[in-house]
Amino acid sequence: MEKTVAALLVETLTEVGVKHIWGVTGDSLNGISDSLNKQSAITWMSTRHEEAAAFAAGAEAQVTNELAVCAGSCGPGNLHLINGLFDCHRNHQPVLAIAAHIPSSEIGSNYFQETHPQELFKECSHYCELVSNPEQFPQILAIALRTAIVKRGVAVIVLPGDIALQSIKVPDSLEWYPPSLPEVKPVASELEQLADVLNSAHNITLMCGSGCAGAHDDVVALAEKLQAPIVHALRGKEHIEYDNPYDVGMTGLIGFSSGYHAMLEADTLVLLGTQFPYRAFYPESAKIIQIDINPSSIGSHCHVNFPLIGDIKATVKALLPLLSASHDSAHLEKSVKHYQKSRQQLDDLAVANDDRPIHPQYLAQQIDRLATDDTIFTCDVGTPTVWAARYLTMNGKRRLLGSFNHGSMANAMPQAMGAQSVDESRQVVAMCGDGGFAMLMGDLLTIAQHQLPVKLVIFNNSVLGFVAMEMKAGGYLTNGTELDNPDFAAIAKACNIESFSVQKASELSGVLQQAFDHPGPALIDVTTAKDELAMPPQIKLEQAKGFSLYMLKAIINGQGSEIIDLAKTNLFR
Repeated sequence: MEKTVAALLVETLTEVGVKHIWGVTGDSLNGISDSLNKQSAITWMSTRHEEAAAFAAGAEAQVTNELAVCAGSCGPGNLHLINGLFDCHRNHQPVLAIAAHIPSSEIGSNYFQETHPQELFKECSHYCELVSNPEQFPQILAIALRTAIVKRGVAVIVLPGDIALQSIKVPDSLEWYPPSLPEVKPVASELEQLADVLNSAHNITLMCGSGCAGAHDDVVALAEKLQAPIVHALRGKEHIEYDNPYDVGMTGLIGFSSGYHAMLEADTLVLLGTQFPYRAFYPESAKIIQIDINPSSIGSHCHVNFPLIGDIKATVKALLPLLSASHDSAHLEKSVKHYQKSRQQLDDLAVANDDRPIHPQYLAQQIDRLATDDTIFTCDVGTPTVWAARYLTMNGKRRLLGSFNHGSMANAMPQAMGAQSVDESRQVVAMCGDGGFAMLMGDLLTIAQHQLPVKLVIFNNSVLGFVAMEMKAGGYLTNGTELDNPDFAAIAKACNIESFSVQKASELSGVLQQAFDHPGPALIDVTTAKDELAMPPQIKLEQAKGFSLYMLKAIINGQGSEIIDLAKTNLFR
């Protein structure tokens, strides 16, 4: 039986369970487009920019925990995928990217739109291969699919448009054998050694990341037995924060002082499924234990005294019977009290005041209050991530997506598109920065075209807020961070998307509720305070000096009004 390479691709993806292919079409994708037109199982999700397609595919994979697919035409088309694919790969999401290519006979001739995708995508993929002839394709496709799923990342197939249209002999029936993932845990002797270390420790703190997904109850049981506070990383928030009396918040640049001190004052720190990258926030004298499914993560960001390779749930389950229950709760009680104080201080900043621009803390708090119990939140890199981390409440059903490893701007809206495509009845709220939103604003048209009922909340402070704060902390003037924004609500309206503008805190909750209740897509443009400070839990002397230097420079350069606005925003609430 003969089929075109493109037809075999589409049939195999159908067998795998793929529902969408995200991308921007082009003539080098004609074979795939034609094959998609002849079936109904897979929908082509046309976007206005390929970067948005890659972000959307990554979010779809993250929500479903299954393979997602994106595609780009030859040359500039697939090149536009690369930033979104970096995010997918660093976020460990199984994504297959189809990079269409120029005619195979022209490769190496400096042909129109020629690039070398098999080289370009190597850094953001586990597997990237060029299909040189039709006979290669079934094997390359099978390897790519299994690699993306088993290794949890991106696989890229570079497919010349002419080869996609060529025929190949294939079996009468296609069978997809999904790869089974083994349960990995340390050997018994390693667990016994770990138990001895923990049983002899006094002040133990657990630091939990996204590797704790599915292990909530086991980790809480571990904290109870050890009387250990739990600090969570940003990517661990959705998995570990809820129903957890031992949680003491985050640490790091956007964390809580309670999380910072719980780690600082520990004599034993246990890292569970986290790649927390900031060396300055690790304790200097504590014994550090790291458990991770990925061997390459061990010791990446701190010195580790006791490394173990294993799935967190399986490892903790096997470890618990070997531990003695601790009766020393002093470290835990101190950490929890500190957290309660820190939590109250943050809540006190979320106030409504019609005399000044809306505080972003209040906006985030109201989003949290009005969102449904199973909302999927996406947040742009920068200050929206800060407010999401500090004010969104997780409960085991809600999800929180962002570019938390790659740190790319413009991720929130396209990730919301991908998340919404999985289930249009589930609420999806994108917390967008004005800078990030404007970068891929053209994909408002994608939302309108596919009628994806996402809710887009714009934190419109007319500045690249986190960048400006970092510059101030370094003692630099914030030149280049100002944003002269358009009327985002008017643009959304022109795209046939329901839109709202809010300038007063007293109007905010009513408008948010109206937008959230709207059955289709909606955009809420909220004017927020420009000079809000998102202070880290640890203020170094250099940062304090830098901030003082910034204020002095601002006054000398005739920008004294900025200092007044800064004081009004942060001191007089």
